[in-house]
Amino acid sequence: MKGNINWFKYSSPQTFYPLAGTLAPWFGALAAVFGAAGLYIGFFVAPTDYQQGEAYRIIFIHVPAAWMSMFLYLVMAFWAGAGLMFNTRLSGMMASALAPTGALFTFIALWTGSLWGKPMWGTYWVWDARLTSELILLFLYFGFMALQAAIDDARRADRAGAVLALVGVVNVPVIYFSVQWWNTLHQGASVSLTKAPTMAATMFAGMIVMAFGFWFYSIAVTLLRVRCIVLERERNSEWVTEYARDFR
Repeated sequence: MKGNINWFKYSSPQTFYPLAGTLAPWFGALAAVFGAAGLYIGFFVAPTDYQQGEAYRIIFIHVPAAWMSMFLYLVMAFWAGAGLMFNTRLSGMMASALAPTGALFTFIALWTGSLWGKPMWGTYWVWDARLTSELILLFLYFGFMALQAAIDDARRADRAGAVLALVGVVNVPVIYFSVQWWNTLHQGASVSLTKAPTMAATMFAGMIVMAFGFWFYSIAVTLLRVRCIVLERERNSEWVTEYARDFR
């Protein structure tokens, strides 16, 4: 059909580069709007928790960050696996672009979790199953980036990183189900795909809105970062030379 869009053409770095430049500002704007709305709901609209008081409000950053840390790893592993299976250049670039943002959200989840744990548990850190597996996730992100940086050839680096990323996927369900599989200090999930939320509607709304803000931010910075990776890897290509000439 003539009206259909040929999405496969955007699998080429040359055609994806301008598309990423067009989309990144829009997703950045959405991230700012949803992030501001999520913070406003979480800190000014949501009621005070009857057990944890005002300290619980850190969940409006902690929980969405934890969600994103796991989700971005799965997305990164998907792109890495696609590159390994189909030998596509852009797939490896997308995986490389996602890794720093995934590591950032994993760090935020661990950091805010420790701040939340101090008033709740009396300590910043315990070797709890969920905390430990989340820490392993951070090491997986770091390992992925370090492995790629250690190999000079970009295509070989993508393949090696893909193997590590795919092996590390097993840690994601461990994080998610750790509170069910083991007796841990970490509280159970307040939000489930199969059950109604066990929290006030405004609390739930604040976390969901913030999660969208984090997701839009992730898309925006990944698109900007993949453009940099494209230019770096394709710098000897004729189209990059022509593109640079047009913007001088």
